Amino acid sequence: MRAHGDAFRLNAELTTEALTRFIREEVTKVGFRCGILGLSGGIDSAVVAFLTTRALGAEHTVCVAMPYGDHDPASLTDAQMVADLLGVRLLCVDISPMVDAYFADMPEADRIRRGNVMARLRMIVLYDLSRVHQALVIGTSNKTELLIGYSTLWGDMAAAMWPLGDIYKTEVRQLAEYLGVPQPLIAKPPSAGLWDGQTDEGEIGMSYAELDAILVELVDKRIPKHLLPARGFDAKQVERVSEMMRTSQFKRRLPLMPKISTRSINHDFRYKRDWGW
Repeated sequence: MRAHGDAFRLNAELTTEALTRFIREEVTKVGFRCGILGLSGGIDSAVVAFLTTRALGAEHTVCVAMPYGDHDPASLTDAQMVADLLGVRLLCVDISPMVDAYFADMPEADRIRRGNVMARLRMIVLYDLSRVHQALVIGTSNKTELLIGYSTLWGDMAAAMWPLGDIYKTEVRQLAEYLGVPQPLIAKPPSAGLWDGQTDEGEIGMSYAELDAILVELVDKRIPKHLLPARGFDAKQVERVSEMMRTSQFKRRLPLMPKISTRSINHDFRYKRDWGW
């Protein structure tokens, strides 16, 4: 569905069809009819909202905005714009009382700790509301974030599925254009919205275009990192990306389990194979 030649060229129509079918099949085959997702006002969650609405219908798509107080009010406005455009329900849960209560006796906590707690409390809210609405939690992480570990374990990574998990950020933008995501969301700098002035690219230290180009070489083309400078890539950036991938591997796998019995979960016993799904 993509070609990595001179640029990322995603077949947006075919990818949309595949992802829509994926969401519909994975939600319904485990007995659900609804999907629930966090709608931040950013491009990733907007694209997932569009895909989920196509897959399940607006009446079976629940979106939840989870702002921290009055931080970044424009994001809530953008989330409402997407919900109105799709005709889906947008619930709003202010997580600031929960976050502030947790850190009340820990004023020394830095913004990374606070950001991780925000991400995990948002997922607690989503899973609690998933029970209310009998909906499966749909994640919004993309391939770029997952590969470099730019996400919070058991926070924004916690979900039943990641429809964008094999789609680079550069390609998410192409998909957003195809799906009709409002231009202001596509154009604004990506941000997890964890503190004032925070942007993804500022934290990562390079643009998504630079990052995705390196990831394609290392992951999709399997080019050894020491060969990339000769192919026109900055050696320091390549090393940084490679190190982020290496040190975040633990986030991309289920908790490890030693094999003790004759039928061990995820060793010998695999539900899909053993139970016909």
